[in-house]
Amino acid sequence: MDINMTRIYLASRSPRRAELLHQIGVAFVIIPSDIDESVYNAELAEDYVLRLARGKAMACCARLPALDMPVLAADTTVCVDGKILGKPESDTEACAMLASMSGRWHEVHTAIAVASRDGTEVALSTTRVKMAALSRDVIAAYVSTGEPRDKAGAYGIQGLGGTLIERIEGSYSGVMGLPLFETAKLLRNCGVAIPGTQD
Repeated sequence: MDINMTRIYLASRSPRRAELLHQIGVAFVIIPSDIDESVYNAELAEDYVLRLARGKAMACCARLPALDMPVLAADTTVCVDGKILGKPESDTEACAMLASMSGRWHEVHTAIAVASRDGTEVALSTTRVKMAALSRDVIAAYVSTGEPRDKAGAYGIQGLGGTLIERIEGSYSGVMGLPLFETAKLLRNCGVAIPGTQD
């Protein structure tokens, strides 16, 4: 497919976000932004991801001599019982995260921010996810694959972790880390052409 369009900057090293942008035909240049991802005291998961997405976009903009293309940034977190689950720092923590979600619903929040010369727009996607009941052996076997180590909530729905998920209500791509509906809308708002779509 021959695609000619405005490119964007992607403020992320995530191969999953890159894959999803390729899926909708958006060309991009990666300029990762590293910011402090500490959670504020009593901060809600929704507010947390929105703040980080905006912060990543702004950090990327600060590295550019001129904002000649829009900047897309995103952040994803998992929340269970009001507790934010980021990326596990150890296999032990990954096991504990998975055990806390076993047989239960949890929420995956992904925020996106698109910065352009006209300002910055943000959007939030929230998906409810039902994890199957997992035995300790199943959890240990999954964690031993190494897949959970760089994933919020210690699982990747697009990989082996998908076998642990019983049901979702919301955006599959949002759980992967980039909700395509909201992303396409914000990109179109700042003039980026998305093949086969319109406002």
